[in-house]
Amino acid sequence: MFMNTLRVVIADDHEIYRDGLKMVLKKEKWVNVVGEACNGKQLVHLVRKLEPDVIITDIVMPEMDGIEAMKEIMTINPKACAIALSMFNEDTMIVEMLEAGALGYLLKNAEKEEIIEAIKSVFKSQPYYCKTTSARLVSLISKSRFNPYRNHPVLQFTDREIALVKLICTEKTSKEISEELFLSSRTIEGYRTRLMQKMGVKSTAGIVVYAIKTGMFKVAVQM
Repeated sequence: MFMNTLRVVIADDHEIYRDGLKMVLKKEKWVNVVGEACNGKQLVHLVRKLEPDVIITDIVMPEMDGIEAMKEIMTINPKACAIALSMFNEDTMIVEMLEAGALGYLLKNAEKEEIIEAIKSVFKSQPYYCKTTSARLVSLISKSRFNPYRNHPVLQFTDREIALVKLICTEKTSKEISEELFLSSRTIEGYRTRLMQKMGVKSTAGIVVYAIKTGMFKVAVQM
């Protein structure tokens, strides 16, 4: 657990959602919700005033949306740790939010465990992608300007790990991968878990984005 309490600011134009999220976070003794905003302008003001450890913000808000607010926040604190909140079918806006400076995103119906996991991840400067991230969104993120690994040290991978990553990036199932590498599905899942730990990601989507952004896997160019 963290040595000190994490200070969190929430931004969403729906009071009921903010209240529900606060109730979830209140049960975690290491989290302290220090402020809440109902639009982007209020959020920027709170971030400047309170300097929170983690920001959880909706994308679509009145007066100033989350994307514009995120851009301003990054001028205040380029190392700000932010999670974007999204509804379904907002893939393009999620990508814009990541490009603006957010380090992760969650769907608004995310379970408590995933919300907590996302907060811990972004605070550690590790990107977080919702567990239900679609292949289309992974593709959009991979092709976007968002690159949390630009200044990260280069990691070394074994030939077996590289082979596994390439198969994951081509959307092979664990069964298909096990058959191709002549390994059991259980062994493949063990490799997948170790890869996520090594890359600092929490999902298969994270593995794919990491592999593409670091050049570990090259996406075929469509003619």
